[in-house]
Amino acid sequence: MLVLMLVAAATFWLCPLARAQPLCRIHTVRTGKMFHVGQQTQGDHLYFLSTTRLIKHPCKKDIALYLGRQLFFTRNNFESSLLPFSIPTAMQVGIPEVTSAHFAGSVLLLVVNRKVYIYDYEASSWNASIGIKHPVSHISGDNCCYSEHPFCLDISNSVFAYLYGDQMSQTNIYFSNTQGYRFQKYVHERQAELVGSLGGIFYFHSLSQVGLLLIDQGKAKFGYSDHPLNHSFGLPFDYNGTLDILITPGQKGILIFWFEKSLLVSRSAGQLVDRVHVREGHHILYSSIFEANVTIHNVAANENELAVLTRENNLYYGSLGILTSFLIKFADQNIWSQEAALMFTDLGMIEILTPLPDLIFPTFDFQKCPVNIQAILMDPQLQVDVCKVELLQGEFENKIYVIDMNSELELTALMIPRPGTSPVPLAMVSNPHSLGLQAIIYEDGYTYDGNTKHRLEPRPRPKPGSNISLRQQHHWGRADPNFTSSIKRPTISTITLDIANKEISCVDLKPLTALISVGCDLEKKIVIQNEISACYKDILNPAALQDNYSYVIEKEAYDPNFRGQRATEDLVVHYPYEKLGCPLLVHYDNPWKPVVELWREGKFQEVMEAEYVLLEVNGLFTYTYSLTAGTALCSSQPQNWTTIMENAGDKGPFAWDRENYVSCHDPNNHAPLKWPNAPYQILGGPTANKVTFDQRNGIYVFFISIVDPYYSYCHLQTTFSVYVYGAFPLPIIPSEITSFLIMVAILLSVWLAYIIPKVLHTEQGHRFKGFWVSLCRRCRKFCVCFRCGR
Repeated sequence: MLVLMLVAAATFWLCPLARAQPLCRIHTVRTGKMFHVGQQTQGDHLYFLSTTRLIKHPCKKDIALYLGRQLFFTRNNFESSLLPFSIPTAMQVGIPEVTSAHFAGSVLLLVVNRKVYIYDYEASSWNASIGIKHPVSHISGDNCCYSEHPFCLDISNSVFAYLYGDQMSQTNIYFSNTQGYRFQKYVHERQAELVGSLGGIFYFHSLSQVGLLLIDQGKAKFGYSDHPLNHSFGLPFDYNGTLDILITPGQKGILIFWFEKSLLVSRSAGQLVDRVHVREGHHILYSSIFEANVTIHNVAANENELAVLTRENNLYYGSLGILTSFLIKFADQNIWSQEAALMFTDLGMIEILTPLPDLIFPTFDFQKCPVNIQAILMDPQLQVDVCKVELLQGEFENKIYVIDMNSELELTALMIPRPGTSPVPLAMVSNPHSLGLQAIIYEDGYTYDGNTKHRLEPRPRPKPGSNISLRQQHHWGRADPNFTSSIKRPTISTITLDIANKEISCVDLKPLTALISVGCDLEKKIVIQNEISACYKDILNPAALQDNYSYVIEKEAYDPNFRGQRATEDLVVHYPYEKLGCPLLVHYDNPWKPVVELWREGKFQEVMEAEYVLLEVNGLFTYTYSLTAGTALCSSQPQNWTTIMENAGDKGPFAWDRENYVSCHDPNNHAPLKWPNAPYQILGGPTANKVTFDQRNGIYVFFISIVDPYYSYCHLQTTFSVYVYGAFPLPIIPSEITSFLIMVAILLSVWLAYIIPKVLHTEQGHRFKGFWVSLCRRCRKFCVCFRCGR
């Protein structure tokens, strides 16, 4: 009994101590002073008049920008004292007030005095943006941190610049795909019709849409740029004050809207916007921040977490769940100041940062207050349940995948729940208009301690199985066409696997996310089958082709402008053997088309049957096509190289591709069929069209382009060569003249055979006959005399 009493007393004595543990332990970073002795800030001091902000680079975790009465740029996460950030006087910014900032890949963009400036922190250089002709106040963009994939780089390079609060119908918006170095004017499709003011414009890559925030009479709603969302707006929501909008990293489509008295979140790129609840245990304490009667000072978010610092010295924490988002309040501590800023340094780690001026040196020190979320959540007073999942893993986490046209992707994941619990795994895509999803889960054995393993496995199994299968929404056949995005347009989506009823204590159990590009698979290429070459038949010598081989194209056979007109002089062409190899052998008298193979990652995939076009790169026009527009059963006038080149602009002659191709068999193509006898220049597809060569031997180098918009998102193009043989040399006299002379000779012979017998029976005929008889006699006598004389 005495032991129990001692234990109880110790417990009561320790509990207040546990509750008295501080939220964080403050320390000050004060380093590098010796390097700044006598050093002053060069240029104009930048400042930010609004509430303190701290912007972290989503991909480079140690790079951040603090915005307050002074700006501080760090490359080591504020682990050293810093001089205030300034812009060179040579930039002539005037008033050095910053109203917006954004990291775009390897540069920092700043709006200073309503103009955009670029700081390349790797080269430590400044530049002014080009192309903006009107004042702007804000910039927006996103960053892709998955890899150096081209479409990932495009995300980081895309930036908008705009003037907040300007009337929507007359505002000037600018867009850049060069990290902000060069802008061009952007016009929304229905901008002139919109009523209200501009609250922001954002490129929602998770939805492959440009979102325009329209504010009108205390309400706000998003309008979108492309089908199918461009026909309506997102649901309106209350817009109180000037909401700052955070796009969380990871391209999940999660937006956070906040002001001093408002905190909203959207998981659908603005289509639906909800209030963030405040919970205590399992109960909703307040349905919104406004009801909590606190004033928000700063908000920070990462891919999965949310933190709020208030002026009442309160710190709130929440997870950005796949279905719901809510906050819980931590214990009070004197952590707020006017200069304090909030940031996530790692998963479950928050840091409250405050710059401290130095009385001696011009540099500023930094007071840091690190908060370990997992340790705080263990406080029983917070009434937080234990995480129900022990393990959630998948091989696709933080990876990029590409789904090309008619392709499918299958992924695998594993979940191990805590014994006696029933967590619900849920897979979601950010862009259901483009990417379809099917996921089923099954039990797959037990762990060593008896826990059930749940697996999502793509391969078919004999027992009840499961898979995460992804393909274009068009090809699932389950969605209405008015719901799906245009199949011709490449899009992006993320897939996220998370626990639907996940507890806030699952700090270390982050969702599994992958980025899916519904677009061009760069590993694909086309190859022209070359089983019988001119070298194989000893018509050409490979050694000679490699020895700086060149050939001559007669001026009558080519046109350098690709118009089918004869040139003024012969053309000498160098043959690039390293690129083309030995030419494919083709007999001139046999209609021909190339056999096109699709290869991926060095492996043969299929013989391609899609539509494609050919063009001889040197302007040879001594070939045509076996079909005409009429015999190809076109319902409208087909395109040809002439019409394509007329509209090509700066693209050059080889501009025919999947983006500008229009099929003459498309019922939506209403161009009238005016010239049914015009050659049909498209090969492959539903027709049996082939190339027919003129009577000319020689090398042809063809450019081939796949124009079928439904075969691949890639611009599948290549060049190859053929050698045409078997044509006899053309006669010197044209065949038409020869045929005419033969016909004249035949007719003359027939006429003579008819007229001569009739003439011989006339008086003149007798005279003519006598003349020839006498002539023959004289000749005979002359011959006899000549013999006797010998």
